[in-house]
Amino acid sequence: MAEMLPAMTDEEEKLRQFELRIANGEKIEADDWMPDIYRNTLIKLISMHGISEIMGALPEKEWVPKAPTLQRKLGIMAKVQDEMGHGQLLLRVAEDLMKPYGKKRDDILQDLFNGDLKFHNVFHMEAKSWGDAGLIGWLVDGAAIITQTDMLGASYGPYGRALQRICAEEVFHAQHGEAIIMALAEGTDEQRKMVQNAIDYWWESLLLFFGPPSKNEVGASKQDITIKYRIRTKTNEELRQSFLTKYVKRIRSLGFTIPDETLRFDEETGKWIYKQPDWMKLKQIAKNEGPKSQERLNLRRSSYKANQWVREALAPKAN
Repeated sequence: MAEMLPAMTDEEEKLRQFELRIANGEKIEADDWMPDIYRNTLIKLISMHGISEIMGALPEKEWVPKAPTLQRKLGIMAKVQDEMGHGQLLLRVAEDLMKPYGKKRDDILQDLFNGDLKFHNVFHMEAKSWGDAGLIGWLVDGAAIITQTDMLGASYGPYGRALQRICAEEVFHAQHGEAIIMALAEGTDEQRKMVQNAIDYWWESLLLFFGPPSKNEVGASKQDITIKYRIRTKTNEELRQSFLTKYVKRIRSLGFTIPDETLRFDEETGKWIYKQPDWMKLKQIAKNEGPKSQERLNLRRSSYKANQWVREALAPKAN
């Protein structure tokens, strides 16, 4: 006689139904039941994304008064405004997920200030020239578009819907950066050198942007909760390969070089071969030890403190 299996607990049945919904391509909403690992993964991912949008506006903010023409000043100012709006939108999405834990958006900022919440490595770097400002729009935002469009179909509905607006605006940001680079590329030798210096300076950070490859990329879907629960579809390395495929030829077509003599496309494997970046730098930056980490964090801290009166004025008053 076959041995009877023990009956599922309520939590096990909820998990089974949840995973069935994911498998069927259904969207999970904020008020739906979800396992803690799914909720916590989303909170970490969306909070980091939102804070990165806010911190990512700071390198370009520095160039608003220094942009070469009024048109360029207005363009980069509009881009900074968009990035801050993206951050606000994403932190609202994260806040809804945090409600069961009794946390709010303010807790996200406190996590940033005390070092518990990270932001993307590229936004710890210095924008030293107008070429850097253009490259941020062209290649950094280009890298962001690759990662974000991969999550447009995210199983968590509110995030996917927020990304639809964000990705549409990021396309304009990338075109804005490309326009700056093209103008410099068609300019004087000094202007072309400005672009080349920016490529040399940012290249390693762009490779680090996508994160380290999984120890076993073939089995990444079993190891990575974001892929298992269809928050995204591609591994870090697959996203990095997409970036190289899209941009290496574009960079070279403008007559610029990439600071990697080993970089080539392997026809047999269908993959780019490249010099591995220094992954220790990513760990160092994660500790807020990048070139501009503390300066930018201190700017956010001082702004947060200076605007405390606004939050107090808007806070609900007790009867």
